[in-house]
Amino acid sequence: MFNSNVFDYISVLDKAADASWMRHIALSNNNSNVTTPGYKRQDVAFESELRKALGSCRHESMDAKVARVKGMSVRPVAYTDYSNLSYRLDGNNVDPDTEPVMLAENQLKYQGLMAAINNEFQNLQTVLK
Repeated sequence: MFNSNVFDYISVLDKAADASWMRHIALSNNNSNVTTPGYKRQDVAFESELRKALGSCRHESMDAKVARVKGMSVRPVAYTDYSNLSYRLDGNNVDPDTEPVMLAENQLKYQGLMAAINNEFQNLQTVLK
């Protein structure tokens, strides 16, 4: 049987897009709760998990690293950010000036990931023609 790693990059991009979507939800919740007393901001970590899974070996090709990541369970991790820190006396630690910027940054990242996934499928279509 023919063995191909053609979907390795798509699989990793899909995981990254899912993580970006989870982060969008967390950042939206932070924006919604900017005035809620005692609320602690939430965030999602994925890039650091992916970086660890890819490894730092310079002598391994990116294709080999991505193939290894595809088989691993690299998942986004939701966490409470700076749970001991508060910007206000009511215990809330959401910064109303930076949170919308982080949301916009994440939206651009998500759009880039979706464009990359679409590009991979267009490449597959081109090969099949």
